[in-house]
Amino acid sequence: MKLLLDTDIGSDIDDAICLAYLLAKPECDLLGITTVSGEPEKRAMLASAICKAAGQDIPIFPGAPLPLLIPPHQPLAPQATALDRWPHETHFPEGHAVGFLRDTIRSHPGEVTLLAIGPMTNIALLFSLDPEIPHLLKALYMMIGAFSAGSAPAGMRHEWNALNDPHATAIVYKAPPPIHRSVGLDVTLQVRMDAAEVRRRFQAPLLRPVLGMAEVWFQKSPEVTFHDPLAAVSIFDEQVCSYERGQVEVELASAHLAGMTYFAKAENGPHEVATTVNADRFFQEYFEVTAH
Repeated sequence: MKLLLDTDIGSDIDDAICLAYLLAKPECDLLGITTVSGEPEKRAMLASAICKAAGQDIPIFPGAPLPLLIPPHQPLAPQATALDRWPHETHFPEGHAVGFLRDTIRSHPGEVTLLAIGPMTNIALLFSLDPEIPHLLKALYMMIGAFSAGSAPAGMRHEWNALNDPHATAIVYKAPPPIHRSVGLDVTLQVRMDAAEVRRRFQAPLLRPVLGMAEVWFQKSPEVTFHDPLAAVSIFDEQVCSYERGQVEVELASAHLAGMTYFAKAENGPHEVATTVNADRFFQEYFEVTAH
């Protein structure tokens, strides 16, 4: 499967965990990586370190450092402090991330799955620059949103990727790829692992640089939630998550609520959102793929 990854690797550790899975998955033809959010060059270096650990030369392009309209919520890439321990590239093409995505998708019409696991800035710019691009995708998968917000605890109502660039999020939900799937907090919060278990299980060669980055994450969190890896695994195993079809709307009118996602079921709606997850199946798939 031809796949493009857009990521804010370097903030939450789950992006690095996701990238390791994609590099190890035999069925994944990773065509390239674009980074988004503050310090995109450092984020590109982190992606490069994991690619080198996997022995793969993947094109990497730093993308947009700032949201479209609001001040940035994550101006830094904290896990870059671990870079001195792992070989990585330090120079990347500048200003070409959106063009790279566009050219790659146009070179493989109907074949590319786009996996977006950071703020949607790069993707919104891509879809705005070339409105035909969504139609040329095979599928768009995103880790974004919270779709049972009405009954969810307050902490689940604002999802980080959506609130980091709510205007970009709204643009992406107005685009019509053939498959438009969101994996949100409703399900990702069900796939967690505490720091001790992560340290025990992340011993495969490919996961060692990820664990090094995770130690930075553990300075502020005692556990890992596998938000982004769940979105990736769901591309290759459709039994991991179940979905409902409907319409997603993004809050923009209220500055306090900007980025909140609202989902209404509709049989012919343009969007699918994950509603359940088989956590055991997910973890089995993830560690079988990354074990070697």
